Amino acid sequence: MSKTISFNKADKNLTLGNRVALRTFIEKQFKKQGKEIQSLQYVFCSDQYLLNINKTFLNHDYYTDIISFDLSETKAVLIGEVYISVDRVKDNSITHQTAFTEEILRVIFHGALHFCGFKDKKPADAKEMRAQENKWLKSYLKSIS
Repeated sequence: MSKTISFNKADKNLTLGNRVALRTFIEKQFKKQGKEIQSLQYVFCSDQYLLNINKTFLNHDYYTDIISFDLSETKAVLIGEVYISVDRVKDNSITHQTAFTEEILRVIFHGALHFCGFKDKKPADAKEMRAQENKWLKSYLKSIS
């Protein structure tokens, strides 16, 4: 089965370096989690674009940095879409005093981790999610240095 991880734009341009390395890294992380990817699409957009998705599909009327949709027909193979607000990630990088590149990678990994079964609604789950994000981020940055 052919795997595809793609990075696309809706209404926001994003220069994302090392796309091949990033795809390879995400595929390896999924494999470690016992998951197979058929299709995983990341779509970069504005706050307004993502707010419209949030209202339309989730009945939420607030800004968010990421929304992921699992479109898989079975648990065995992932078909997923991840929408990321570049505006929100920029604001978060300022708020958390992190580099934008680090913050965008964290959000990309956050979306992938949801598909690997990690949750973030309860405090204990959110703590574990953050630990996994940090682990993936550190490992990825080490792999490209």
